[in-house]
Amino acid sequence: MSKLNVLIAGSTGYIGIQLIKLLVKHPNVNIKYICGNSSVGKSITVYEKSLKKFKLPRIVKFNKKLIDQIDIVFTALPNGEAQIISKVLNKKTVLIDLAADFRLEKASEYLKWYKLKHKAIHNIKKSIYALPEITGNKVKDFSIIACPGCYPTSIILPLLPLIKKNLIKSNNIIIDSKSGFSGAGRSVHKKYRNKNLYESLSVYGISSHRHNSEIEQILKKYTSKDLEFTFTPHLTPMFRGILSTIYVDLNKSSSISKLNYELKRFYKNHPFVKVKDQNTMLSTNDVIGSNNCFISVCKTKEKNKAIIISVIDNLIKGGAGQAVQNLNIKYNFPISRGLL
Repeated sequence: MSKLNVLIAGSTGYIGIQLIKLLVKHPNVNIKYICGNSSVGKSITVYEKSLKKFKLPRIVKFNKKLIDQIDIVFTALPNGEAQIISKVLNKKTVLIDLAADFRLEKASEYLKWYKLKHKAIHNIKKSIYALPEITGNKVKDFSIIACPGCYPTSIILPLLPLIKKNLIKSNNIIIDSKSGFSGAGRSVHKKYRNKNLYESLSVYGISSHRHNSEIEQILKKYTSKDLEFTFTPHLTPMFRGILSTIYVDLNKSSSISKLNYELKRFYKNHPFVKVKDQNTMLSTNDVIGSNNCFISVCKTKEKNKAIIISVIDNLIKGGAGQAVQNLNIKYNFPISRGLL
């Protein structure tokens, strides 16, 4: 069986490590290059001991000459870096980005939310925001695949079908999301060193979190509805996982049973989104280590409202797992390959 040669840039971060752990088990993938900066010359096992049983190349510095030897570049780099790499792609090489470089369709929005000038504006049209359950086979038409952020994944999956079907009001949506600290990257320990990271809960990015732009863009694009939502993220004293609690107002003639039915119908052919029975209490522990998103629709004391709970592993379904899903779709592999 011929294998796709891949290069992973940004290999030593939490997402990069998780991506390697998935790809080493993918039968159609050969990890040809692992790239880094300060880690050049080291073995990836310095950062993840569980990879010792696999024969992997030592970390090298990325240079454009490597592109001609590979089929896919995975980038798990700081924002702005994948844009630079996108400029040196050849006609056969696919870029799958796990950062935010190609998530937004307008360079002006990227500047607004990320405070960075986009360095490859001409490549935005060659890219697709690829949430696998929503975009599906559309990725086959693009050479640059932008994987969604972790918070938006946990939010868009439950909301999009319900807004599209006009079962909930598209205004006054309240989104309360809590993430493990791995979502902030390896620098989280320095950034929050005075916050008692392991024993406290921290709120951040009120009204200004970058993922606001992503959530709004995709929900509007696929539902054609004007939206009003409030999104507040929190950092929790756990390593991985996201739990999003979403408060919505029901439209007339809607009910939590109709919400639950529609979500089950929408995702019935998508093995990684599992809609549970009504009023199921969910935990991040239900999905840790998997590419699953669990969703539960719950009643409130008010008949015209509902609470939707969504849980994912931010490093897999919210990161590396989606990258592998998109790889599988792009190359016509079974959707679950390398993910079970």
